[in-house]
Amino acid sequence: MRESDKVRSSEEGKARLKQAYKEAGLTQEELARQAIVSVDTLKRLIGTKDCPNGVERQAVKNIAKVLKIEPTDIVADKDWYPQRYLPPEFERLIYEKIQLFCGRKFVFDAIEDFLQNNANGYFTIIGDAGMGKSAISAKYVLNNPETICFFNIRAEGMNRAELFLKKIRQQLIARFQLQDVADADLSTLLTKAKEKLSTGERLIIVVDALDEVDQEATGNLLYLPTIMPDGVYFILTRRPYNQNEKRLNISPSIPTQELDLREKIQESTQDVKEYIRQLLNDGKYQQSLARWIQQQNHISHVHFVEEIATKSENNFMYLRCILPAIADGFYDNKAFHELPVGLQGYYENHWHIMGMTAKPLPKNKIKIVYVMCALRSAASRGVIAKYSKQNELTVQDVLDGWAQFLQKQESHQPPRYRFYHESFRDFLQRRDIVQSAGVNLPDISAEVAETMTEGLIS
Repeated sequence: MRESDKVRSSEEGKARLKQAYKEAGLTQEELARQAIVSVDTLKRLIGTKDCPNGVERQAVKNIAKVLKIEPTDIVADKDWYPQRYLPPEFERLIYEKIQLFCGRKFVFDAIEDFLQNNANGYFTIIGDAGMGKSAISAKYVLNNPETICFFNIRAEGMNRAELFLKKIRQQLIARFQLQDVADADLSTLLTKAKEKLSTGERLIIVVDALDEVDQEATGNLLYLPTIMPDGVYFILTRRPYNQNEKRLNISPSIPTQELDLREKIQESTQDVKEYIRQLLNDGKYQQSLARWIQQQNHISHVHFVEEIATKSENNFMYLRCILPAIADGFYDNKAFHELPVGLQGYYENHWHIMGMTAKPLPKNKIKIVYVMCALRSAASRGVIAKYSKQNELTVQDVLDGWAQFLQKQESHQPPRYRFYHESFRDFLQRRDIVQSAGVNLPDISAEVAETMTEGLIS
């Protein structure tokens, strides 16, 4: 799908467009001038001029931006996204990440400003684990179907340079019908794709979680280019890094910009509060959360939102864990002030609730959790039992207790499980947690590797 492709306004869109430019206090001529489109184009969208062939998508985007509305307010979803193609290996992750997505307008505005003001370049979003970087990437890709994307997923081995090039090449061939590029490197692919871009059209490539890349060789991570053609942009996400870890050397002629979510405290706090309010009104959690709040000396919903936002430290992964846990009764015997603070605090608290610090230590269950951490891909209950050398009933007990931390892949039969977020793996590998759990990580890794020689994971 290209910006030069033609679309038509819906009947509802025509009415919405008329309303929007009147509310903005603009005439048709003023709107056309600000949106850099012809008055005839605007009239075709409003419906006062015949529109047999439609108008270019870019024109609709320009008009929507001036009026601060969405293109889908003018053009029906089914026409704006006639082929919402997502790479199959990332489709499940993308839809999973945008569940209950809200806010982050300041991020998308910053990206758009960068695109508008630069001919090409790198825009990097930086944030701690759980701050929503992957969700932002997923939302951007879904809202901009022409975007090329790659999500580094360490737990699935989808984090190597050769896979990155392969997946990007496949998407570029599909979008631009490139020929004779089966062995082309990234710079060649970008040059050939640039030749296919129409005037004003962009090629945007989203690369999520650079910190999860597995690449021993020197050079830029994923061999990202030091220079690129005009009209080509990379949107990257990564955790905070020091200069030794950056591994992204770029020509001084290429524009770059970083947006650090940790520095956007006010904007992130507003988004966090909006997310909490959204879950408070979600049918799945509404009654249970309301009942728990009422038990806390009848605190108000407003106070609940403020306090949970503070405890979250602006971490969306914390909210994704703590709010369903409250609804599910994990904290029925806890007072508000006893709720854990921050994502690491939540992990420590749940580790304790699940009896992982009990005396004597539940070594069988601890081993199952660490074996799941050592496995490099999602695995079924039977496979986890095999590698941990525990029975399936014990494995199921662990899967049930840690369900909120797991991604259950039901497209496989039997279902497969893996940890939802890399930050939980980080927690498990913290020195104090490893020591208190009485495990030896090299021994577990060696045991898993030895068992793997007996056959592939099924």
